[in-house]
Amino acid sequence: MKKTDGHPTLFGYAGRYKYLTYAALLLSGISALLSLAPFLCIRNIVRGVIGTLPASPDTSALIANGWLAVLFAALTVVVYIGALMCSHLAAFRVAANIRKATVSHVLKLPSGSFDALGSGRVRKIIDESSAATETYLAHNLPDMVGAVATPLALAVLLFVFDWRLGLACILPAVCAFLVMARMTGRSMQEKMKQYQDALADMNNEAVEYVRGVPVVKTFGQTVFSFKRFKASIDRYSKWVVAYTKELRQPMMFFTLFLDASFAFLGGAAFIIAGTAEGDAAFTVDLIFYVLLSPLLAVMLNRIMFMSENGMIVKDAMARINSLLDIAPLQEPAKPLHPKDRSVALENVRFRYPSAAADAVHDLSLFVGSGKTAALVGESGGGKTTAAALISRFWDVAEGCVKIGGVNVKDISKKELADTVSYVFQDSKLLKASIADNLKMAKPDADRQEILAALSAAQCDEIIAKLPHGIDTVIGADGVYLSGGEQQRVAIARAILKDAPIVVLDEATAFADPENEYLVQRAFEKLTRGKTVIMIAHRLSTVMNADEIFVLDGGTIAESGTHAQLLERGGLYARMWKEYQSAAEWKVAKEAKA
Repeated sequence: MKKTDGHPTLFGYAGRYKYLTYAALLLSGISALLSLAPFLCIRNIVRGVIGTLPASPDTSALIANGWLAVLFAALTVVVYIGALMCSHLAAFRVAANIRKATVSHVLKLPSGSFDALGSGRVRKIIDESSAATETYLAHNLPDMVGAVATPLALAVLLFVFDWRLGLACILPAVCAFLVMARMTGRSMQEKMKQYQDALADMNNEAVEYVRGVPVVKTFGQTVFSFKRFKASIDRYSKWVVAYTKELRQPMMFFTLFLDASFAFLGGAAFIIAGTAEGDAAFTVDLIFYVLLSPLLAVMLNRIMFMSENGMIVKDAMARINSLLDIAPLQEPAKPLHPKDRSVALENVRFRYPSAAADAVHDLSLFVGSGKTAALVGESGGGKTTAAALISRFWDVAEGCVKIGGVNVKDISKKELADTVSYVFQDSKLLKASIADNLKMAKPDADRQEILAALSAAQCDEIIAKLPHGIDTVIGADGVYLSGGEQQRVAIARAILKDAPIVVLDEATAFADPENEYLVQRAFEKLTRGKTVIMIAHRLSTVMNADEIFVLDGGTIAESGTHAQLLERGGLYARMWKEYQSAAEWKVAKEAKA
């Protein structure tokens, strides 16, 4: 359930558990009021001692008031524990429901959204933001009721016995409250957002940095090799220092007024004592106010920090809502079924979120059933974007993408996933067994099917060296696979899926020569009888494609077979010439060596 007003009203996620939150607030208020009762008992004890001087006090009355103070103190603790039990049960339910709602929504988002948001930022929103709501509901909200109820009751008590001493206690507290209001106003809310933004940015860059640590260590580089990570740390450090300096003066005055209650109380007592003529009642009241006034300072301190916690949870809910506000891929009301295995892009335009220019525009191409097409061109030309749109990682802004003559938006997400297999240039495996990694493509596959797919993907020697065969967990007990080996396992997963359309996005880009040969053999098994769309920088791998589409600036510059494009003498011919020159230079260099 999304909150459009941005206020941290979380009861909508609690369901019937919201009544436990109401109970927690009520019990917390009662506990706060009960906590003042021992002070009244102590006042009676002081009055019983001083009021009877020089005669001996009534010890039985003193003892009775003492036990009564202990009883109220114990009752305060019991009621407060009851409040926390109720609030924690509701808080756990709310946090769990927020995580469920967020994860459920994230699973419906376009796959490309994760690249745009960053995995570190998504993790922080789902994990830490929901945890912030749990802390707020479990502790901060009940304590806020107590922190408000206590000063209100105190204000009454302070003016009941001696309004002059009460005014002396209240005056510095009011000044402290005004300073606190200045620190925790709207500007603080904006500062809290900036703080969380800085944390999220640093967290996201940290994730990317950790992923690149092997490269850093291999080439003997330092953290300065990752300028974005270092820049995020510098920005966070600069912001924290500036914010601390900005709050230095108001915090000084807040603390000064908060601790000045004794000075005000002492001054008032000195003035009043001149006219009190040793009145025992005044002495009793003075001792009572001395005992009570620190409680007011404690409550104001608690309110200040709770105001900050309220801003944190408000910002957390805004971040959760920002994720929930991303439009999911729409499921068609009446799904249509592709008529064949053809792929078509018709006048497609697409721009990535927050990008200044279109990634592709006026893009049209057609790949017939069972044909192999290649997308080539300079980096940034739109090849990967075009392939991603076929798999509906994003929805196009204009035009349409069709599979089997049907718009991909009119195909159910499950059928589309079963129709298209996508092999990335840097395939990742989950920290699970080889078998479980393959079962992601076909959950009901048996061991024979898994072994057959692995064999077809040239993975027999990989499985043979693993301690538990296909039941070996990747990443556990020091078991890791090279990039080329991971790619072959990913191809085995695609073979097991047996989708009629296969998209290969630079699938051999990071493979060494030995692995590249094995990967190419695996491709033969994977693409047999399928419609294939391959992205490649190595032009030698696309020579036999049925049609080659050359992309430049996000649109088709030219298309045709390898021979036709060379004969035309255009962009592809120039790229082929440069590729051949680079290959000849490499051969000559190896021969010289």
